[in-house]
Amino acid sequence: MVNKARGEAALEAGGRQYRLLLTLGALAEIEDGLGLDDLSQAGVRLARVRAADLAIVAAALLRGGGHDMCPAEVLRLNCDMGALMRAVTQAFDNAGLRPEGDHAGLAVPDGEARGGPPFPGATA
Repeated sequence: MVNKARGEAALEAGGRQYRLLLTLGALAEIEDGLGLDDLSQAGVRLARVRAADLAIVAAALLRGGGHDMCPAEVLRLNCDMGALMRAVTQAFDNAGLRPEGDHAGLAVPDGEARGGPPFPGATA
């Protein structure tokens, strides 16, 4: 069970529960993995999310939550992209990194709930 007060988010994949947590280490991994100068560039980079970028971000958050996973392993998880995107967005929301009233964010497949931007500095 995740502890939202700690900033954790949940992902169910393949009948297993995973915990995602935004840590300082995860932030650094996201910057490096996406080739960003700083996190303010992440919103622009992820405005049209690529599966590889989502896997980099999710792997960093999963490692923050105690799961030793690389991006390639994230891509092999038995879950749909919408569920993974919601979990990533929720991890950032639970960490308090979504600007008040800002509802732009990762492009969510049609019919999926749309969360807010998972990164500081993200704009519509």
